[in-house]
Amino acid sequence: MPEGTETGSGYWYADTADARHRRAVELLQTFRVYRAAEVAMRRRTREAMGMGENDLLVLRYLLKAQREGRSVPPGELARYLGVSTASMTAVVDRLERSGHVRRERHLSDRRSIYVVPTRGTDEEVRQTLGAMHERMLAAVADMTPEETRIVIDTLTRLQAAVDGVQPEDAP
Repeated sequence: MPEGTETGSGYWYADTADARHRRAVELLQTFRVYRAAEVAMRRRTREAMGMGENDLLVLRYLLKAQREGRSVPPGELARYLGVSTASMTAVVDRLERSGHVRRERHLSDRRSIYVVPTRGTDEEVRQTLGAMHERMLAAVADMTPEETRIVIDTLTRLQAAVDGVQPEDAP
């Protein structure tokens, strides 16, 4: 059993003699431990880069858009993060001061701007996250096609389960 999982704890679920239920709980406990490890890794990455969670999310979004050949206005970033335009302005200002992004004027509408990652940003993100990505790839590269399909299907099912949670479901 993975470190950090507790037999008999139930992870919010009632203990039962049903083997199928116990396996499901063990799987969910393992995912919980993975999520905690990922959160800790993201915190360490943000600290290493000297930025907050939203800053790093914006950089990843901008780098992906850049690879896709898309320009991103600040309003799109605000919608992506679910924050106000004022909050987004503060994030962009911070990233601009740190040299990670720059504002560019729209070619045909001079009132509009795009937020663009600077040349060194992609390299910095790759350097900071590259070793971790390599370790993660190595951890799953030898999985069989069937094992890969099972994991993908499981994660897709869990995503659908959590995407279905509505505010009224909370106590």
